[in-house]
Amino acid sequence: MSQPIYICGPTASGKSSLAIALAQQLDGEVINADAYQVYRGIETLSASPSKEELAQAPHHLFSVLDTSEEFDAQRYRELALPIIADVQSRGKTPILVGGSGMYLKFLTHGPSPVPANDPKLRAQLERRDDASLVEEFTQLDPEGAAATNFQNRRYVIRALEICLLSGQKMSEIKNDWKNTSTEIDKNLRGALIQWEAEPLRKRIALRTKQMLDQGAIDEVRDSTNFSVTCEKAIGVPQIRAYLADEIDLAICEEKIFFATCQYAKRQRTWFNKESWLTQLPYRRSTTPQEVANALTETWKST
Repeated sequence: MSQPIYICGPTASGKSSLAIALAQQLDGEVINADAYQVYRGIETLSASPSKEELAQAPHHLFSVLDTSEEFDAQRYRELALPIIADVQSRGKTPILVGGSGMYLKFLTHGPSPVPANDPKLRAQLERRDDASLVEEFTQLDPEGAAATNFQNRRYVIRALEICLLSGQKMSEIKNDWKNTSTEIDKNLRGALIQWEAEPLRKRIALRTKQMLDQGAIDEVRDSTNFSVTCEKAIGVPQIRAYLADEIDLAICEEKIFFATCQYAKRQRTWFNKESWLTQLPYRRSTTPQEVANALTETWKST
């Protein structure tokens, strides 16, 4: 059974081209791991693969949801796992490509055992004074409390909330999850595309201009029923402001560019913490095929 390959990196870093090159080289099939490329009707806005790219290798989970549908990491996992299994059952290599770190984390490691926020309990804790919060947290989780900065009220509240909701020590849950994740990491295979900041900014600027020139404005104008998920896509609020004559096109482009650069920075921070990913410095002169060749040779030797 072919082990999945994960191609990660910031937006506009060349993930799709590399994924296609790997698919051609390894008899693989490309599976989307981007939160917005799953939607049909916003292909330009989400920088989905072009028709020419889609024709170069089998692609899955692109343009499959209506923009009115909500989407999250758990639903992504539920959709992606059967596709991965199907690709493997046919002797092909699943190649997951995307920049949505949380989605990939859910897929590779599963949901975190840390309980989600409980609004009612959180409101109760927020009304309490610092001393009582620290005292109860220390009683429930002495080890966790010893490693906690009590000046960070939000962290103390969250830690206590975890203890109360789970009935366990926050420190034990996190340590167990860390150990489990380390074991999972050993069996994962993936690459992180790295660009220096300025070349990546230039690529983002070019993509932003192309996006606006090639139909993203029409996609937002024509979609009258965006889900909450879609409304969060970079470009949607800026284009809406342009369509409402609140800003001109140049300002719209500038705002999208700036928001995308900020997002790329967050992506780099997220993926740099994933030590199992092979670091992959990218240069303008490097072709996806050359990188694919180097990657496969690296994985063969490990």
